[in-house]
Amino acid sequence: MTVSANSADRPRRAVDRIRETARELFYRRGIRDVGVEEIVTTAGVTKPSLYRAFASKDELAAAYIRDYDADFWQRFEAVTAPLAGDPKAQVIAWLQSIEDRTRVSHYRGCGMTNAAVEYPDRDHPARLASVANKKEYRRRLRGLAAGLGARDPDMLGDALLLLIEGTYASAQLFEGDGPAIHLVEAGKALIAASL
Repeated sequence: MTVSANSADRPRRAVDRIRETARELFYRRGIRDVGVEEIVTTAGVTKPSLYRAFASKDELAAAYIRDYDADFWQRFEAVTAPLAGDPKAQVIAWLQSIEDRTRVSHYRGCGMTNAAVEYPDRDHPARLASVANKKEYRRRLRGLAAGLGARDPDMLGDALLLLIEGTYASAQLFEGDGPAIHLVEAGKALIAASL
């Protein structure tokens, strides 16, 4: 009889440790501030292990953004899916989840927005992944605004995105009591004015 090892008992692969370490460091300090040497040392791997998995730090940064993107949409679905059929409740619940996240100590805003700011080169892989996320975000918010019956759903969706992006930025500047604490109420006012 063979006994299969529980996945929790198996050691994490080097590539997984690299991705997890890069994600934590890139989010906390910024992609450009973190060097390959720090990533491999913190992850407990070698440089050849990193370069077998990622051709360059730029490719690792793009992988970080793709991972962040996948997690972002999982969070979005976890909040909005249970409220399917009620777009207003979906928007308010999503805004509440963002407002709640901004109150976490050392909140650094949206990793997508941060990466786009760090990499102004429009062809950089991390920027391309960030832009794709924001375009999809805009599309989804506009879709929810249309479901709400807004007079101008594109305008409402864009206004919500501007409000959210402002929350991401301002939450990094104020410790827990900045403008981000009014995200839900501001969102409700925008919605009411648009119907």
